[in-house]
Amino acid sequence: MTNQELIDALREAEAVKFGEFELSHGGTSEYYVDKYLFETDARCLEAIADAFAQRVDDETLGGVALGGVPLAATTSVAAGVPYVIARKQRKEYGTGNLIEGRLEDGDEVVVLEDIVTTGTSLVDAVEALREAGATVERALVVVDREEGGRENVEDAGVEMESLVTASELLADADR
Repeated sequence: MTNQELIDALREAEAVKFGEFELSHGGTSEYYVDKYLFETDARCLEAIADAFAQRVDDETLGGVALGGVPLAATTSVAAGVPYVIARKQRKEYGTGNLIEGRLEDGDEVVVLEDIVTTGTSLVDAVEALREAGATVERALVVVDREEGGRENVEDAGVEMESLVTASELLADADR
């Protein structure tokens, strides 16, 4: 699927909304990319998984909870590689793990994330994975909002590649 086809799929899933929106980091925006709409749309999810699968080798995938989990699961199937889940905080019950799934010391992990604005969630996941013994040097994201997240992720020593940027997604969009 081409970049434009992915943009079209995101738009057809009505995942791009216009108005006044508060973002998780506390800022506001005139547009919102609804990850729950594109991650629950079979066409979008398959296109994203296929695009991510083309960009990984034998690395383990790391899904950032919550939005990165369906991306990691579907990409895992498409690429035939394992995945783990990086939680935002430890559970107070069960195993209390911050990283769920099988992860060995030294495993190379490519982190998958849905949308990057400031990059905080992605960097937190990278740090948790590294503390658990993983080697993390790359991240794949669906949408880079181009609001400083890439720079923050790269400051953490991680190369970030996005399937789509906000500029591409919003160009010629019906508002």
